[in-house]
Amino acid sequence: EVRLVESGGGLVQPGESLTLSCEASGFTFSSSPMSWVRQRPGKKIEFVASIDSAGHSKGYSGSVNDRFSISRDNAKNTVYLLLDSLTTEDTGMYYCTNTWGYNSGSVLGQGTQVTVSS
Repeated sequence: EVRLVESGGGLVQPGESLTLSCEASGFTFSSSPMSWVRQRPGKKIEFVASIDSAGHSKGYSGSVNDRFSISRDNAKNTVYLLLDSLTTEDTGMYYCTNTWGYNSGSVLGQGTQVTVSS
């Protein structure tokens, strides 16, 4: 059974940074692309970033490009998302999934809440 456990969210001020973590189990992590998606208040789930199985290829949503950075540690079965220069528009629940990109069939964890407020 695929299990994804996100952590690292919190309340921060605009301009600050956070690093999210997602620990995975139940599948061969080192062979799987991974992604982060988010759901902002009142909006549908949207793609944020993806990384291939080796960590060489990465893709980002245009709304977070140059501010967020995805990485992974295959020895720890963990994928990370560094969120830099946060704005109030980044407030939302952040999830990881074991696919490249996001579709309605993607498995999500319980999510971690990011709140950006002054």
